[in-house]
Amino acid sequence: MKKYEVQTSPFIVPTNDGKLIEEHFGFASKNHGDFSFAHMIAPAGWSEPFQTPEFDEITFIISGKKLIEVEDEKILLEKNQSIIIKKGTRVRYSNPFEEKCEYVSVCIPAFTIDRVQRENS
Repeated sequence: MKKYEVQTSPFIVPTNDGKLIEEHFGFASKNHGDFSFAHMIAPAGWSEPFQTPEFDEITFIISGKKLIEVEDEKILLEKNQSIIIKKGTRVRYSNPFEEKCEYVSVCIPAFTIDRVQRENS
């Protein structure tokens, strides 16, 4: 049995908001649910509805910045900064700025549309 796997063609998650999501490892890409690892690019002006995920999510910013609303608190995350949002926390991610935001995200257990628990916008 091989002790490693090189990912050369991540799964591109379909979106309708201009955000690029490339899942390298996770439920959608490799059909495993322990964790997911994705590279993302949020365009300028992007936002999504509040959610209360059933997973911990770690985000690391590569470039740009991202606004994170954790319940009633607003957090600005910038290049080379990271954050973990614990499962069961009401959170909203957005990029209300004039430049794109590039980042990576790890979800434990893996992201699925059922686990994200998005609110109606």
